[in-house]
Amino acid sequence: MEEEQQIRVRIPKKEENEILGIIEQMLGASRVRVRCMDGKTRLGRIPGRLKHRIWIKEGDVVIVKPWEVQGDEKCDIIWRYTKTQVEWLRRKGYLDEIL
Repeated sequence: MEEEQQIRVRIPKKEENEILGIIEQMLGASRVRVRCMDGKTRLGRIPGRLKHRIWIKEGDVVIVKPWEVQGDEKCDIIWRYTKTQVEWLRRKGYLDEIL
């Protein structure tokens, strides 16, 4: 019997103003252009705690948190999904709005 492996996936928290997004362009100096689920394209910043731990590239699905000030223009990258997590999100319908 083949058992399906259980996948744990972090979902964006609405109460903390987190949104799904896709990296569109790498701009250098820890900056990226992110197309968010709410239809806006924001300038994203990769914080140091993530920059040294994981690699982020174009096409990656991420969780972003818009800034309190300039929230429609800028955001911070909170989380990057792996390929298996992205497939799970696609199957569950979370990525329908941005893909």
